[in-house]
Amino acid sequence: MKVSVLGSGSRGNAIAVQANGATILVDAGFGVRALKRRLASSHISPESITAILLTHEHGDHARGASHFARRHGLPVWGSEGTLFALRNQLRDVVTCPLTLTGANDVGPFTVRAVRTCHDAAEPVAVTLATRGGATVGLAYDLGRPTGGVRALLRDVHCLLLEANHDDALLRAGPYPASVRRRIAGPGGHLSNRAAAELARDVCHGDLETVVLVHVSDACNEPRLAEKVVSDALERRRFGGKVLVATQDTPLPPVIVSLPAVQLTLGVAD
Repeated sequence: MKVSVLGSGSRGNAIAVQANGATILVDAGFGVRALKRRLASSHISPESITAILLTHEHGDHARGASHFARRHGLPVWGSEGTLFALRNQLRDVVTCPLTLTGANDVGPFTVRAVRTCHDAAEPVAVTLATRGGATVGLAYDLGRPTGGVRALLRDVHCLLLEANHDDALLRAGPYPASVRRRIAGPGGHLSNRAAAELARDVCHGDLETVVLVHVSDACNEPRLAEKVVSDALERRRFGGKVLVATQDTPLPPVIVSLPAVQLTLGVAD
């Protein structure tokens, strides 16, 4: 499995997950031209995309979904609340509601989703697993991590996790008090500290890579986010990599492999 963060931040989010010759685009928070440019820079053909999966309806996650889906004849998956919130934009697009109580078969992937506390219609965190068992988890726009989110992420091999803001930088930042309260509140975004606690809680021996996403340009610093999360993971003897995605430049692809013990048993991805 290959995971390419095409861009992540307050101005747009899109992540391409590839396996078995197919690609799922998780969120499409850029315009069609920008999406195609970012896909091209990551050497991903739009024709390989088989579906768009939306975590919620906010523009920085869904801005380009309807136009891109219409242009390439793609179905759009999302929670019932997300699809209802976008019903006017998706009027002539095939939509597929995610079940939040079991598995969803989306191309070559098994997708599981749980609701998050973000201030959207029905936002979700998701995992995507291949038939061989390699699993990536994505949790951003969390507000606060719930028990359901922790349970969803506890066995993933690659974790894409929000580290939106530093508490001190948010207090000193450019936003008015009402926006600061919203960001730091239970329906907003995870701080570096909260992200570190969640990463520590779900860390296990087969976790290979943690990618920090939705990092604020105004109220955070990539090196600070990486240090806070890395320090917490070190206490769990995490031996993998911590990467930080940026808003403007796609991250080099992350290869998600199966643990060596599974490979020796003949399980291939």
